[in-house]
Formats: sequence, structure tokens, C-alpha cells
Amino acid sequence: MNYKAEIPYGAYWSTPFARWQGSFANLHSVEFAAHVARNELGRRKIDPRVFDYGVLGFSVPQKHSFYGLPWLTGLIGAKQAGGPTLMQACATGVRTLLAAAQEIEVGLATTALVVNCDRTSNGPHIYYPNPRGPGGTGVAEDWVMDNFGCDPLGPHSMLQTAENVAAKHGITTAQQHEVVLLREQQYRQALDNGSAFLRRFITLPFEVPAPGFRKAVGTLAGDEGVSQSTPEGLAKLKPVMEGGTVTYGGQTHPADGNAALVVTTRDRARELAADRRIAVRLHGFGLARAPLAYMPESTVPAAQRALEQAGRSVQQMDAIKTHNPFAVNDLFFARQTGVNLASMNNYGCSLVWGHPQAPMGTRAIIELIEELALRGGGWGLFTGCAAGDTAMAVVVEVGDA
Repeated sequence: MNYKAEIPYGAYWSTPFARWQGSFANLHSVEFAAHVARNELGRRKIDPRVFDYGVLGFSVPQKHSFYGLPWLTGLIGAKQAGGPTLMQACATGVRTLLAAAQEIEVGLATTALVVNCDRTSNGPHIYYPNPRGPGGTGVAEDWVMDNFGCDPLGPHSMLQTAENVAAKHGITTAQQHEVVLLREQQYRQALDNGSAFLRRFITLPFEVPAPGFRKAVGTLAGDEGVSQSTPEGLAKLKPVMEGGTVTYGGQTHPADGNAALVVTTRDRARELAADRRIAVRLHGFGLARAPLAYMPESTVPAAQRALEQAGRSVQQMDAIKTHNPFAVNDLFFARQTGVNLASMNNYGCSLVWGHPQAPMGTRAIIELIEELALRGGGWGLFTGCAAGDTAMAVVVEVGDA
């Protein structure tokens, strides 16, 4: 399928991702995303008044986030743009991209800003009143920690879903650790030549603002908190769950950050692109759900549906990115599809640079586009799982305009 909507080449950006309780821990995620968007739109000489639609995605509420997308677009000077606020955990990046593409497809908008942001640090502590509770007491929830630890349909943790898939498919700890070392090696390619790959879409050094966004309180040279594992160090780690296979080294870490991209018509894409000779086309989306408590399995059927809509096979993909909160995810995907593990996730992935949930998919899509551009064009697939044993995927093409 050829969607009418395109992503103008270069009209996207990401912050570095900062490890949990790190440099971004005290920044309101929506206000921070607006602060970054203002700066990045200015660098690209894109007038915020060009937007007639927007989509905001997050998974961790912040104060006043009830006002969602209209608040964010108002903060960046796009007061004419409205739109929804969406939440689909780690699949939010693809979901918001699809929402923008659909709006353009049916002619209700011409130019959309898609922004995804999250702060897993200092997550909200929520109290739900219950007048019928014992003595009128209510129920409390630690939004981030309690939901990481318990899918209410199970109940079970997200970690348990990885263990279930590892047990079902005979995936060992040693195999997971081999993937970790490979992914970290691939990420180091992004750091070559003064982080040349990252500088294609991240402004570095990145100025860390104070919570009031009036001054900078520090800088980041790149992603904060990335591990540098060794075979010996990983071998010393014990599985997190008794009798399991997944160690702390074999899974990603919570993080904070934001990422955004522009979606528009083909003609407008030429106007807003950093290089008008390059087109970034959307060809297919997919949604799937795995059986209860087998979340990593969902990435394969989601990818298959996106590929089917695009009229392509996985073997025809020139680059593949996955969301891999667990190394188990990539091992399962490679076994089911026949894709070589070493050919996936060049330059980085969420297993290495962290897991701020909503913006994770957006950054992966941006990296996919840039990898294809460096290749001189081609087709790419991103697929990633999300809470509730779901996944979403997208197929893109980078080629001549």
C-alpha cells in the first residue's frame, strides 16, 4: 500500500535518552517535549503555524496532561492545531504515526506533528477514592512500578512474559547474553566519528534544562546510562526470577526522553525536507496480540501484517529495527522469521539505549530512516511489543523523491 502521507526527510528529532532517575528525572515530560520541539523546529526553519493537526503520545501521566495535545501545540506556537492524546505503552510510537497518517489519508489534515514523551522517573503516586472501602479508605497505585510489575489479567509481571517465551522456545541465559554483547557493539557504531550517526537526529551536546526551562543546568554528550557489558560480567549475573533465564543484563532499563516527527502530504514533504531529493514513504502498518503472558511473541504477527499491507516479505527488508525490552525478543523474532540476528538493530536499539516507553518507537523509526538513507535508500521494518501482549509494526521506504 502507498499511503498519501510521508515523513519529510530530516523533519524529526529525539533527545538523548537518560537513565531512570538521571538528568531528566525532574522535567515535566510534556513541557520538556514542547521545549525541545520549539528548538528543533527552529533549527529546521519549520514554522509551527504550518501544522493543522497533532498527535501526542505518552504512557506515564504528568500534571495537567489531561489537556494533552492542544496544550503541547499551544506551548510551541501551533495554537491552531488540535488532535488526540494516545497511550499504547511501548507501541505508542507506531500508534501515533498511524493516527497522523490516517488523518492525512482521509483529507482531514495536511501537516501533522507527532510527539511522544515519557518520564518513568518519579512516576505519579495515584490515590483512587472508594467510599465503600473499609472505613472509607481508597486504593493507591504507584503508576510506573505497579504496572511494570503486574498485568491485572494475569496477574503477572512483564518479566514473566519473557520467561514464558524463553521456556517455550528453549532460549537460554547464555544466548540472551550473546545478543546483549552484539547489540552493544552495534550501538558503538553510532558513537563513531564523534557520534556522527546520533547527530543526524539528536542535537549534541544536548543542553539539559532546569525544570522552569529558562536556563540550562548541564549538558549530555549522548545517551545517559548505557551499559558496557563484558562476557565475564554478564556470566556472573543470576536470573532475576528464581528458576528463570533473564538477568538484569539481558533486559533494558527504564529511561526518560522524547522524540517527534512530522507527517504531511507528498508535496509539503518536499518543502519541509532537509534534503528534497529524499522521500520517506509509509507502506504498511500492523497490530497483533499474543496469548496472555507471551508478550515477546506479538512482534512477529504484527510485522507480518505490516509486511502484507506493504506487499513485501521480511527477506526484502534492507534494515530491521525491533523494540527489545528483553534479549529474548530478538532471539524469538530471528528464529521465527529467519532474519540474521547480526543484521538487525544496527546503530542501536532500546535494549541498549533504554526504555522511556512512548518515545522509544519514534526514535527507532527515526534511526531506521537514517540507516536506510546511509545505505542510499531501501525498505525498512520496525516492530515492537507493548503491555497487554500486543505489538505494532510499520514498513517504510526511503528513496528518490
